[in-house]
Amino acid sequence: MANTTENADLSGLRINRSPEEGPPSRSFNWKILLASVLVVLIVGAFFAVQGNFSPAHEVDLATATLTFPSQASAVLTASGYVVAQQKAAVASKGTGRLVYLGVEEGDHVTTGQVIARLEDQDMMAALDKANADLRVALADSFDAQQSLDRQVQLFKASLSAKSDLDAAQARYHRVVATIQSARAAVTGAEVGVENTRIRAPFNGTVLTKDANVGEVVSPFAASVNSRAAVVSIADMSSLQVEADVSESNIPRVSVDQACEIVLDAYPEKRYRGVVHKIVPTADRAKATVLTKVAFTNRDDHVLPEMSAKVTFLSKEADSATIAAPASLTVPASCVVTRGGAPAVLLVRDSRVVETPVRTGAAAGDRIEVHEGLTQGDKLVLRPDPGLTTGSRIKVRGN
Repeated sequence: MANTTENADLSGLRINRSPEEGPPSRSFNWKILLASVLVVLIVGAFFAVQGNFSPAHEVDLATATLTFPSQASAVLTASGYVVAQQKAAVASKGTGRLVYLGVEEGDHVTTGQVIARLEDQDMMAALDKANADLRVALADSFDAQQSLDRQVQLFKASLSAKSDLDAAQARYHRVVATIQSARAAVTGAEVGVENTRIRAPFNGTVLTKDANVGEVVSPFAASVNSRAAVVSIADMSSLQVEADVSESNIPRVSVDQACEIVLDAYPEKRYRGVVHKIVPTADRAKATVLTKVAFTNRDDHVLPEMSAKVTFLSKEADSATIAAPASLTVPASCVVTRGGAPAVLLVRDSRVVETPVRTGAAAGDRIEVHEGLTQGDKLVLRPDPGLTTGSRIKVRGN
């Protein structure tokens, strides 16, 4: 039995160290995947760092704006305000308490219309006394005239002395002088009463009401609690835009030059105008010259103190051009040809985005853009051929 064990084949008891047949190990695939992701991250980080540290191109920017057809002949643009050339703060000549105010803001008044009245009992009493004194003087004049006539007849008949005639004449002249004085007193009292009436000095519209019934009105507002002006009125037909034009640009402006006026309150509406006057002096602090532009087709929307923009034109625009709607335009130098089609370089967060556009007609040094942009978009002016989508930019001068 022992011999049998010793002679047994022990080769089958060796450990098989060769890899078993079966599915491949997954650990190898994960290593490949991780390595690929790592390579992608490294490459992405490289390009990101390269983009962030690449030098920025210095550029000039322009803005896509709405432009009206008439602005194709524009030579200059200035800002200003609507100002009434005939305007007055209406006050009284006398001092007193306001007892009547017959107008409010927006009311139309005519020349001589009573718009307010002060208390006038004292003035009316003075007028009554002056009229009574005048009537007394007139009654005395009748008696003096009769006495003078009798003395003349008696003197001619040698029935009275020359001194009696002289006395009658002197009395008559005193009465005449008294009548003149009484009439002057009546006129003065009437003026005093009139000074309690506050009248409109010209046809216009009430802009502000500066006092109320019950307040004391004084010509010079002598006390803290008194008012000087009762209302302020303006002649709306005298409205003009007063615009400040730079000294360097004033040679481009002339009297009777055609203009286009746009109020900030109504940017969609345009008014025709003409240069009425160039004030012959300059503002030293602002280096500007005041220019007054009159409206040609003003309406009720135009109000004093509104802000406005004036475009000075090289030629007068016709009615059709004035009525034409605005279109979106950009400087012609913003449009380039990329891939055989027009495009612009749109600015987004200090980088440019190449954007195709559909352009239209030229309007002076600008060109219409029908598709691809919106009002207010910032564009690269005169873009360099090396600028492409993603290029970093820096505004020149900043």
